[in-house]
Amino acid sequence: MRLSRDLKYSHSEQGLGKEDDMKFGNRIKDLRAKKGLTLDQLAQETGSSKSYIWELENKNPPRPSAEKLSAIASVLGVTVDYLIGSDTQTLNAAEDTAFFRQYSGLPEETRRQIREMARILDTKTRK
Repeated sequence: MRLSRDLKYSHSEQGLGKEDDMKFGNRIKDLRAKKGLTLDQLAQETGSSKSYIWELENKNPPRPSAEKLSAIASVLGVTVDYLIGSDTQTLNAAEDTAFFRQYSGLPEETRRQIREMARILDTKTRK
């Protein structure tokens, strides 16, 4: 897919070396470990093979498709931009953005319940 080509060339065009390419794989590996997921589990949840996930984490340069990037980011609870390092977004900001996207797609009643839970939690933390 085009994103795979863009990811490959964006690194070389910007003069980014192996260190930056590996950042992508390290991000996946670190986030996967934080979530307590094995290679097999992440592969299953994203419709990928274990070897494909391993290659993304360890090969240089990685060549993921846009579809796989999106699935991996979704399972790991971050944005695609955070995974590929195309912006200066922090992990917390990437998680918040991914959460908001998921929240936006929920039914109105579910969103109302989440807002109410947030109000309750906010009240508790202010005491």
